[in-house]
Amino acid sequence: MAPSSDVSRRTLSLGMAGLGVLIVAYAVLGPLVLDIIHFRTSASGLNQVRGGDLAALFVVAPACFAVAVLAWRAHPAAPVLALAPGTFAMYTYSQLVLGNEYLARPGNIERFFPLLLALFVLASAVVLHCWGQVRPEDLPVSTRRLRRVSGVLLVVIAAFVALGLHLPGLVGALADPPRGAAYLDLPNTFWVVKLYDLGIVVPAALAVGIGLLRDHAWARKPAYAIVGGYTLLGWSVAGMTWNMLLNADPDASVPMTVGFTGLSIALSGFALVLYRPLFTRSSTPLGAVRRNRIASSTAATGNTPA
Repeated sequence: MAPSSDVSRRTLSLGMAGLGVLIVAYAVLGPLVLDIIHFRTSASGLNQVRGGDLAALFVVAPACFAVAVLAWRAHPAAPVLALAPGTFAMYTYSQLVLGNEYLARPGNIERFFPLLLALFVLASAVVLHCWGQVRPEDLPVSTRRLRRVSGVLLVVIAAFVALGLHLPGLVGALADPPRGAAYLDLPNTFWVVKLYDLGIVVPAALAVGIGLLRDHAWARKPAYAIVGGYTLLGWSVAGMTWNMLLNADPDASVPMTVGFTGLSIALSGFALVLYRPLFTRSSTPLGAVRRNRIASSTAATGNTPA
């Protein structure tokens, strides 16, 4: 193995291990375990934080450690797999900084800004590192059916998030006078989540989904990140809904809890199907397929490529 490759895999391994350690440290210090970190939010918001921390502790952190092991062993799937927990951490822990009602509610979250900042910076570094390491032409070739199903799934999820989850609340917030418990209780959190989901998550999923449906090669790399990130986010939201339900939160919903749990299970199954070729030695990278086609065409015509 070349020295640069050796340094790259060790950097990724240490980065993912560090990200997992920071996620565990935050979850233990937070309201789920030691309750040292006090968020400036409502009781319902606190139930959501606890549920999200539960998923982070038992789903996201183990995923980080698993990718760290794969990276240390120089497995080619490691940079692709790292994109999902990296993007999840960027999305989640920046919201935990921005989504507090700092001037309206008691708490001490600002004292732990360095921890959340470290989580965000390390996650961003991991994503940028892996984005440069993963080349679309080196990814295994997936079937046309899988690409189309992936595209449809991303478009459907984008539509569900925009129209099903956010549009009703947005209509209420823009009414005169504004209405809706989520907005009236935690207005800052409400707008932060709307900005992230409607300004970043939905457009990205929609663009990549359409790219896959049109069979564009550039869409293949971000598809791994978005499908994996949505899967982790699904478990986080499912954890929130379960914790709200078990704590008799007035905003809890049985259909929402069942729905997000089922969605998370379905996304996990689909992610396994999508990621499986990364672990199959017989899978042929797209670049090799193209080179073989060019060689075959050249042999057939008797021309020598320039």
